[in-house]
Amino acid sequence: MNAKTKNPLPAPARKTVIGLLSARLADLQDLYFQSKQAHWTVRGPHFIAYHQLFDQVAEIVEEPIDDVAERIGQLGGQVAGTVQAVAKRTTLAPYPLDLVDGPDHLGALSTALAHVAGKVRGDIDAAARAGDANTADLFTEVSRGLDKALWLVESHAQART
Repeated sequence: MNAKTKNPLPAPARKTVIGLLSARLADLQDLYFQSKQAHWTVRGPHFIAYHQLFDQVAEIVEEPIDDVAERIGQLGGQVAGTVQAVAKRTTLAPYPLDLVDGPDHLGALSTALAHVAGKVRGDIDAAARAGDANTADLFTEVSRGLDKALWLVESHAQART
């Protein structure tokens, strides 16, 4: 924790949730760029549908990034949001740069979305255990957005058989 604050959350709890928030900030930023990678590189049949879908996913993922970063600052933490910091901290596997087919992007992106969604679900409980209902609530909101994005991606990959 770098900044002085009169935030009434006890210092040990702030330190815990700053760690959680910092980890998810890196994952969310990486996930945003993975979504944009899919958006920029998809080709083939149904191009427009995939292109628009991946952009919509990127928008959903991008939405809470600012809130997560600002919460770190509110708690007296130092935000590390540069590309270099994200590259060091992300828990996501690198996104394959050779993908072009829509279904391949759907698979890669759904895997990344599910990974981050699982981490965020764990963070909800960890923030609550630390005594920070506000951060738990923020993570709950992030979780809802990730669930929606995952549903959108998976719905494009599923068909009746």
